[in-house]
Amino acid sequence: MGEALIGGLISSGWAEAGQLHVIEPATERRGELERSIPGLSTGDTPLAGIDTLIAVKPNIVPAVLPVIAEAGAPRVLSIAAGVKITTLEAALPAGTAVVRCMPNTPALVGAGAAAVAGGTAATSADIEWASGILGSVGLVVEVDEPDIDAVTGLSGSGPAYVFHLAEALVAAGIEQGLSAETSDALTRQTLLGAARLLSESGEDPAVLRVNVTSPGGTTAAGLAVFAEAGFPEIVSRVVEAATERSRELGAD
Repeated sequence: MGEALIGGLISSGWAEAGQLHVIEPATERRGELERSIPGLSTGDTPLAGIDTLIAVKPNIVPAVLPVIAEAGAPRVLSIAAGVKITTLEAALPAGTAVVRCMPNTPALVGAGAAAVAGGTAATSADIEWASGILGSVGLVVEVDEPDIDAVTGLSGSGPAYVFHLAEALVAAGIEQGLSAETSDALTRQTLLGAARLLSESGEDPAVLRVNVTSPGGTTAAGLAVFAEAGFPEIVSRVVEAATERSRELGAD
């Protein structure tokens, strides 16, 4: 995710490669970054007084925060899942502007969805700064921190729900006699086309569903099975479960 954000910042013109410094303790990984992003500054220690993005696994955050504090970062954006603003602020100097974020993996292709929440010292300018970074790879919304758990349950985990649907559609197409290659190709394009239509038309999802459903037709027959299985309720339970797990992780 960190590399995706770097690429987005450069391609969007937010920064040039030489204006970004990546802290990477692994020598081999630093070399890979330097080769894939020419001009990028890398090292195993932070530069002093520089705005900082925390893009490590949550269990690594406690080891990273003292280093950032010593470097005197004026503001910090964290994409570490489950790590609360209070945890970040407690380990950083008083007055450090902290912004917490929940992105998702489509940021890897510039189509991410992210939510940001500001800490006690974060100003509108700090939120704008964080949103500029995340906006280079997708949509950004501002929420209160308690809502980050619901964001996690919906859009943070959401891509996996779509991928699971894709798996099921491919398998169903094969069961109905299509080759694996044909079923896979049609599934990918169907999901892509439906997502683009939803995004670009501006129509309510319910309207689009009705528009494609002729009374007594094939789509109606398929949707009737969804209705019988309680599809909306299943989706609600899925998002609720992921949201609750996010709350539990934040409480650890």
